[in-house]
Amino acid sequence: MATILVTGGTGTLGRVLVDRLLGDGHDVRSLSRRPHTGRERRRLRVYAVDLRDGVGLDEAVAGAEVIVHCATAPSGGDTEAAGRLIEAAKEAGVPHLVYISIVGVDRVPLPYYRAKLAVERLIEDSGLGWTVLRTTQFHDLVLQLVKAGARSPVLPVPAGVRVQPVEVREVADRLAELAAGAPAGRVTDLGGPQVLTARDLARATLEAGGRRRLLMPLWLPGRALAALRRGGNLVPEHADGERTYAEFLAERAGGAPGR
Repeated sequence: MATILVTGGTGTLGRVLVDRLLGDGHDVRSLSRRPHTGRERRRLRVYAVDLRDGVGLDEAVAGAEVIVHCATAPSGGDTEAAGRLIEAAKEAGVPHLVYISIVGVDRVPLPYYRAKLAVERLIEDSGLGWTVLRTTQFHDLVLQLVKAGARSPVLPVPAGVRVQPVEVREVADRLAELAAGAPAGRVTDLGGPQVLTARDLARATLEAGGRRRLLMPLWLPGRALAALRRGGNLVPEHADGERTYAEFLAERAGGAPGR
């Protein structure tokens, strides 16, 4: 068993990964910007560290055998945060850094995707042993986006855009396997089992929540949306996830047991 530090340990993916690693018998360190209230458990140590300034990072990293970097901020600052983490890992002699990235960061010119790609490059050039896993969008993200749009009686849906949502627990399982192994470089992408249109996903989400909204197809301009319409965010050749979006919604509604 190993001592594994998870950044972003209270996030959508991080908290699931922490639980999985603890279940596998590892000693886990969970790092998050804010204090972890109510999370102290056997073999779990928690650290309140903001990677934007790095205060307290050296203590969290010291003695770790693996770092799984899940912390991210769509508002910006990911490259600077990764730079601080890499330097701390090098100083502490951490032999393996695992990074979770997104399918399409090299094909879809969104600012957030460009930042994720820049972090990949920093890690590859760091001199550390590294592993990078790219996945498609989480079920949770699709749900959040539709719920946010459904605040209005008319729900705009990007025309021509398809999504391949994946179960966050399956991503956590894969990351746990990678963290327990040797550095593997860029590994095979992980996509969800189905490629669905944005309209189909919106309709399924509304139906599961018992809500009615007028779905309005919206053709959005720009290079990023054109790349999404071309499928730059998809990996149908690696549809290795098993849990469908419909199953995810059913569980959220209390209609299906968790896996």
